[in-house]
Formats: sequence, C-alpha cells, structure tokens
Amino acid sequence: MAMGFFAVFDDIAALLDDAAAMSKVATQKTAGILGDDLAVNAQKASGFASSRELPVLWAITKGSFRNKFIILPLAFLLSAFAPWSIVPILMLGGIYLAYEGAEKIFEYFAPHHEEKKLETLEILSEEEILKIEKTKVKSAIITDFILSIEIIIIALGTVLDKSLPIQIVVVTFVALIATVGVYGVVALLVRMDDFGFKLIAMAGDTKSFLKKVGEILVLALPKVIRFLTVIGTLAMLLVAGGIFSHNIHQIHEYFHFLPNIILDLCVGLLLGLLAVFVHKLFEKILKALKRIRKNAL
Repeated sequence: MAMGFFAVFDDIAALLDDAAAMSKVATQKTAGILGDDLAVNAQKASGFASSRELPVLWAITKGSFRNKFIILPLAFLLSAFAPWSIVPILMLGGIYLAYEGAEKIFEYFAPHHEEKKLETLEILSEEEILKIEKTKVKSAIITDFILSIEIIIIALGTVLDKSLPIQIVVVTFVALIATVGVYGVVALLVRMDDFGFKLIAMAGDTKSFLKKVGEILVLALPKVIRFLTVIGTLAMLLVAGGIFSHNIHQIHEYFHFLPNIILDLCVGLLLGLLAVFVHKLFEKILKALKRIRKNAL
C-alpha cells in the first residue's frame, strides 16, 4: 500500500519535471509572438484618459483571460479530433490582424472623418466617451483573441508528441504567462508618467537624481506610446504575414531570397491592404444599396 502511495508521488514528480522542461521549450518558441503581443496590446491600451487607463486595462485583461479559457479546451479538442482545421483558423485570424495593421496605415495617410471627433474628447459627454472606450476595449479583446490562438497553437505544437496531461500543463502555463506577463508590463508602461510625477513630488524643489528620473519618465511616455503604436502596427502585419508565409510553402519558394522578416512584413501588408480594399468596397456597396432603397421609398 505504502509502495503504491509513493509510486503515485514519483509519477507526479516525473510529470512535473517533464512539464517544466517542455514549458521552457514552449516559452522559447513563443518568445517572438509574446513580444509582438506586448507591442500590439500596449498600442491598444494607450490613448485613454489617465484616470481610465487602469480600469480599461483591467477590462482588457479580464477579456484576455476569458479568451484563454475559451481557446485552451478548443485547441486540445481540435488537436485530438480535427488537426486539419488549425491552419485555416490561423489564416482567418491572420487576415484580421493584417486588416487591423493596414487600416491604421491607411488612416494615417487618409484620415477617417471621425478622427476629429476622437481628438476632441474633452467636448464629448461622459456617455459618448465611455461608448468610444467600450469600442476600443472590444477591439483590443478581439485582437488578443487572435494573438492568443497563435500563441497557444505554437505552444501546443511543441508538445504534440507528449501525453495529454503534459500538453495541458505546458500550454496552460504559456497561456497564463502570455496574459499576466504581457498585461503586467503594459500596466507599467501606461502608468510610467504617474510614477514620474510622484518622483518629482518626492524630490521637491531640489535638483536631485529622483527629480531628473521623474522628468525623464514624464517626457518619455508620449514618445514610448508613439513608438509602441508603430511597433504594434508592424507586429500585427508581421504576425499575419508569418502565418501565411509559414503555412503556404510556395511563398517561401518564390521569395526565398528575401529575409524572413521582410517577407512576413510584405505578405502581411499586401494581405492587409487587400482586406481593407474589400472592406471599403463592401461599405460603399452597402451605402449605395441603402440610398437606392431610400429613394425607392
């Protein structure tokens, strides 16, 4: 009886050792996409009033946890019963990410008519501001969903030859790190200016080292946010392009002379511009149909 009891502990210890080793491998494999996830989500979480930054980030974080709880069991089921469906799902997500990235570039060169409204939030009512905020949070959670699929599928790919318990432990660990780690860093970034102001207040009127650091943090925040906005846009295009270039071997065959990062960026940008064109065309067709229907009435 005692021998059987200790044998169970040995099995558990062996399982945890294997899971720890594979978790390290899976984390290394997903390090690149986790970096992209950080840039994308930092860009998504920026642009809010200072008093709303943490509540908005918490709303996005809760949405990210919900995404993981939805994706994880589905990923294990698909891996077991329909592995052929994983790549098409990734490609659909890639199209959405490419659209998000290309749309930002399109709006930079051809600003949307609502841009002025977004730049003058101080004249909007609280209800209108919360509505815009809710829309941004929803968009961030959708983007997180797509990136979460990519992270979880990559992590799952590193342990497909392992037992189901190890798959569950490893992939769940990576998924939790993706949320806690990424949004923890994002929270530090968006509150960087507040920390700087506190250091300045602590230093008082003296020209101390704390005051200098505080001033640097306050002045650096807008530049960091702009930098992360650019990096986040590029990250979405790179992730989207990578999904297609890694799963459609003809792309690598025809453009093997290009570095992978350039190839992924070009593929993502072309895919995104095509998606934006189709979306804008669809919008125009809908507007034309509405006008025709209105005139007919």
